[in-house]
Amino acid sequence: MAPASAPAGTHSYAALTPEVVLDACDGAGFRADGRLAPLNSYENRVYQVWLEDGSSRVLKFYRQGRWTHEQIEEEHAFARELAGREIPVVAPLHTGTHAGFLFALYPRRGGRTPNLDDPKALEWIGRFIGRIHAVGAAAAFRTRPTLDLKSFGHEPRAFLLENDFVPPDLLQAWKAATEQALAAVQRCFVTAGRIKSIRLHGDCHPGNILWTDDGPHFVDLDDARMGPAMQDLWMLLSGERAAMSRQLSHVLAGYEDFAELDRRELQLLEALRTLRLIHYSGWLARRWDDPAFPAAFPWFNTQRYWQDRILELREQIALMEEPPLAP
Repeated sequence: MAPASAPAGTHSYAALTPEVVLDACDGAGFRADGRLAPLNSYENRVYQVWLEDGSSRVLKFYRQGRWTHEQIEEEHAFARELAGREIPVVAPLHTGTHAGFLFALYPRRGGRTPNLDDPKALEWIGRFIGRIHAVGAAAAFRTRPTLDLKSFGHEPRAFLLENDFVPPDLLQAWKAATEQALAAVQRCFVTAGRIKSIRLHGDCHPGNILWTDDGPHFVDLDDARMGPAMQDLWMLLSGERAAMSRQLSHVLAGYEDFAELDRRELQLLEALRTLRLIHYSGWLARRWDDPAFPAAFPWFNTQRYWQDRILELREQIALMEEPPLAP
């Protein structure tokens, strides 16, 4: 539901003015000096706000209707639990509501993108993901969802079809590619068998891992959910099969100091990548009414975009028919 201050017919974030951001910061007990800067985020709105003492904090305003208050609290509790175990996860200092928005206030933590060509960096990252998963496996989320074929595959596919996003001349090819891809994903999960579902970071791509001289730290647990451990590992792997095999070996060298990976989960690597590809198209489509999205993703929903997605899915179908990657 849009905040009462949002003009009729506008997106809810139209009400998130600089004054609202600064007032939220003050209300959380951190006196802002009037300066703020938007940070790179689309799902939510995130700002760096400078305080009167010269330091700064990060304020994150959640997209309305995506998560319930209970689900956000559960994400924050997980982040604080990890931080309490001295795992380098950036946890919120304050959670609250202001002007109709749920928001969180975080410490400001800088860093650079990790060098995934460095075996030692991969092992270091793997070690901390192993620690995250050791904690994540000790309990389950009560309100946050589970990564599955329905939520990451069938539902976004249905949304795209029901809202006519795919061009008519490519519709049959895209329908066939997604149908075949989801059938292959299903086969991968069946082959893997019963896999343990644990609490995950959920979106552990290199952009959510910041590197300093002290090593990695992890940000943005917004996509935290239940799911297979492989979901937090496969996004660290790229390139040809041989290269990914080497990368996986380095990651697991650190990971398995703290958590054991069920090798059956290797069957899910390309299946999880396929689900993310379909989910990503659905995510863009669901957010297309937000003015920030057409501006940031002008290539979405073009003829070329859907042609590339069809080819991409056909490649994934072939990859899912190959033997699973082995470290």
